[in-house]
Amino acid sequence: MTSGAFVRQASKFRGREIDPVAGRYHLYVSLACPWAHRTVILRRLKGLENAIGMTVVDPLRDERGWRFGRFHPDLVNGWTYLSEAYEATEPGFDGRISVPVLWDTHEGVIVNNESADIIEMLNADFDPIAGRRDLDLYPEDLRAEIDELNAWIYDDVNNGVYKAGFATTQEAYAEAAAALFATLDDLEERLARQRWLVGDRLTEADWRLFTTLLRFDAVYVGHFKCNLRRLVDFPRLWAYARELYQTPGVAGTVHFDHIKNHYYGSHRTINPTGIVPLGPIVDWSAPHGRGAA
Repeated sequence: MTSGAFVRQASKFRGREIDPVAGRYHLYVSLACPWAHRTVILRRLKGLENAIGMTVVDPLRDERGWRFGRFHPDLVNGWTYLSEAYEATEPGFDGRISVPVLWDTHEGVIVNNESADIIEMLNADFDPIAGRRDLDLYPEDLRAEIDELNAWIYDDVNNGVYKAGFATTQEAYAEAAAALFATLDDLEERLARQRWLVGDRLTEADWRLFTTLLRFDAVYVGHFKCNLRRLVDFPRLWAYARELYQTPGVAGTVHFDHIKNHYYGSHRTINPTGIVPLGPIVDWSAPHGRGAA
């Protein structure tokens, strides 16, 4: 008998060795996916846009997974589906086709398809070709605390919304939703004591949380039934999320059309009609009131 709990597939390709040469590596991402969005933000913040190319998949997935379309064609390999990258790397690959993908154009293989690894690589390993070498979002002296926070937030929040949304029993859903909102309460209190998740330093932990908070009211409240409260009902988390959104360069990585069309249009077991709601109306550009960083 199944518990009805959602279990996420582990990432298959976890390579970390790269040769930081401009033009060698390419990111395949979805603008809808919170995991891929992390890499888009890090690429922007580190000034790697001219050194690492990026191709965006269509927001809608079909039975073959992520695909490229006429608005976002794959100009690197000419693929129709991202599954072709997985097949080129491991012929016969039968796992889940996920984003992001860091692709090595010289070797013709996937280097890594785990967002947590890729953002660490973008943060430091690509520094020789980065425009912002001075920016370190994973400083060595804070790594233990960042790692502990990331593990906690991943389980209850980043993946917690999925555990609630894709649960197939009432018990599994209730457990995931309860853990999610308990953790949001804890994070709200944490931000009462300090500016960022790790004291007064903005780190990757903040960006990993941000991509989930960004999608919360637009998707997770309704589509994933995470509706005990909205993000806007958490005064500190809502102000914190707005400040992150208003960080120079970040708003340009946000595409609510992709986000809403993907979730509501692709998850037909949850939303059989595929109807995309008009709302909510949320002003992410409103002053956050947190003062200067």
